[in-house]
Amino acid sequence: MIGEQKTGTLEGVVISAVSHEGLRATVNGKPARLAIVLDDGTIISAGDDVAREAEAVAVNCYRNMLRLKGHLRVLSVPLATSPPNE
Repeated sequence: MIGEQKTGTLEGVVISAVSHEGLRATVNGKPARLAIVLDDGTIISAGDDVAREAEAVAVNCYRNMLRLKGHLRVLSVPLATSPPNE
């Protein structure tokens, strides 16, 4: 568990994180957006709100581990659904 996690498994996709900038994604060097997509392809939410929520959940999970809390699961509150072009 301790150490680097494997990355680079999505061809052409780069997801980056900077502590004061949040999560960003590019595809073949072009800006991309993170999204929540149902199995049938329906886009529930996309963009900066999804990136911020994913980052917050990941950071809170990590912080719980550092605090030696007995639970390592972190849940987000429901995101408001919005059309993907907003």
